[in-house]
Amino acid sequence: MTQRKNIVNDLYSKLPNFSATDRKIASFILSDPSKVVNMTIAELAQAAKVSEASVSRFCRTIELDGFHQLKIELAKVADDENSYYHKINGNSIDQALASISRNKIAEVDTTLQATPADDIERALNYLTETPVIQCIGAGGTYPVAMDAAYKFNQLGLLALTDPSWESSVAQTLNLPKGAVLMVISNSGETLHLITQVKLAKKQGVHVIALTNRANSPIGQLADVHILTAVRQQVFDSEYYFSRLSATTAIEALFLLLLTRNTAFATHIKQHEEIIANTKI
Repeated sequence: MTQRKNIVNDLYSKLPNFSATDRKIASFILSDPSKVVNMTIAELAQAAKVSEASVSRFCRTIELDGFHQLKIELAKVADDENSYYHKINGNSIDQALASISRNKIAEVDTTLQATPADDIERALNYLTETPVIQCIGAGGTYPVAMDAAYKFNQLGLLALTDPSWESSVAQTLNLPKGAVLMVISNSGETLHLITQVKLAKKQGVHVIALTNRANSPIGQLADVHILTAVRQQVFDSEYYFSRLSATTAIEALFLLLLTRNTAFATHIKQHEEIIANTKI
């Protein structure tokens, strides 16, 4: 699926897989995208402590024609507050919370704007017409898969998931044609999940993928790829992860489905009435 291009999102998603040299360049760009718009290639190389040839190779690595195109792409997002990572100052709780808030708002806003409406429409059609939805994830994204299964079942859409990969792949093998496999993966590179996606595709199952990399292996295999955004920095810029953006995408699908069919609201009400006696 074609994604709306945002160079900053692209850099964040590719950062963990960059070489040490490319990471230096990307990290400097992400520290202030607007500044790079007015720099020469020599100035960027000096600021990032790399060679000019390294900057040129970096541009090719991120599939741009050259430094000029990099500046054009950065200019498109330079004035967007969502393009910046706000550092968290551990010495000031107020400042830290403000930065976390801005980073999380950026993740939510960018995630909701990243995927073309036609792709969202296709995902909604798959979900409403399917006999069963399997939700899968790995590691930190599995809780999002559990949340997705819970929400779809609340709507009256049969959904299943399992934390054991052996059981989960067995479920995938039993999916009928026309079923939906919803796969949630931060990198889009998890081998077990790729295996399940390939199995599902062979069986005529529709694949909806949520990853934060536009060109991830899972995203490229999917029928619909919902691009999630990440701004939260962990481990001194070498790792970016956020469960919030994937959860946001699931919540958006849930709410969009709810607006389309009043029967979904009736089913939620029935479920809430049944579980009401478990509450104080």
